[in-house]
Amino acid sequence: MSFIWPPLLWLLTLAPLGGLVYMRVQRRRRQAAAQYGQLGLGPTAAAQRLGWRRHLPAALFLAGLTMLLFALARPQMAVSLPRVEGTVILTFDVSGSMAATDLQPTRMEAAKAAARAFVERQPANVLIGVVAFSDGGLAVQAPTNDTNEVLAAIARLTPQRGTSLAQGMQAALNTLAAMNDETGLLSDDTRPTPLPTIVPPGSNGAAAIILLTDGENNVPPDPLEAAQAAANAGVRVYTVGVGSPAGVNLDLDGFSVFTQLNEPVLQQIAQVTEGAYYNAASAADLESIYSGLDLHLVVRPEDTELTALFAGLGGLALLAGGGLSLAWFGRMP
Repeated sequence: MSFIWPPLLWLLTLAPLGGLVYMRVQRRRRQAAAQYGQLGLGPTAAAQRLGWRRHLPAALFLAGLTMLLFALARPQMAVSLPRVEGTVILTFDVSGSMAATDLQPTRMEAAKAAARAFVERQPANVLIGVVAFSDGGLAVQAPTNDTNEVLAAIARLTPQRGTSLAQGMQAALNTLAAMNDETGLLSDDTRPTPLPTIVPPGSNGAAAIILLTDGENNVPPDPLEAAQAAANAGVRVYTVGVGSPAGVNLDLDGFSVFTQLNEPVLQQIAQVTEGAYYNAASAADLESIYSGLDLHLVVRPEDTELTALFAGLGGLALLAGGGLSLAWFGRMP
């Protein structure tokens, strides 16, 4: 258990003080009873009849105050809650060729615009993560339903070096696997690892990868091998071609490089995984990806604030203590 306002826990020291005050009052009452018992001012018949139970109202009252003081620190704990959700990993090509201007203002900005349009239309039960890849892949935003965090991660992306489509898909698959506490589906580790269970392509309807790239692969491994790994995990890969098939010359570090959209490889990746191929020029078509998601019920631990629970229990204890005291003694504890 953790607390949002932990400094307020010091208020709990007031609870023992309340107990000490009550014990002092009871001692003075016993002394007064012994002194004035001959005058008929001793313990009432109700108090004598109840015995130890006469302290119950005060104990409930003190317990209620303690829970209210505890609630002031705003306790929270991880609670496993069921929810219906799906997960989409936006996988961005940030290679140098994404700076090409055959899509205005650049391929990178066109990819960002397509992704932003998709993110802004998603409901809260779709978690979106962001992966960037060039000659390596990196998860830059864990799957979340916080639209602002996803958009901020997209805005930070800039063109880098070479292109490895396989590294991008690998990073996306490992991000999905990490959500289920599983070993990555692909790994650079040379140690033997258990093989993942192979399932029919496209059978994991609650997860999808959107690969936004110009498709020019110039760094191993083979992207179709990574596509097959995604297919074996049942994850569909929706490819989004960014650029023009006609191509354009791009100045990279003083060298003129010709770059063009490689649609055939992107269409093959989509076909192997039972996804679909789109062109960034028709970004509105990405909406059909969400409509194809098969949301499923999952149970995930979430930090849940328990302030209301402790405040409610404290209030009930106060009411019970006060009610018993009024009923038995005609006064509050």
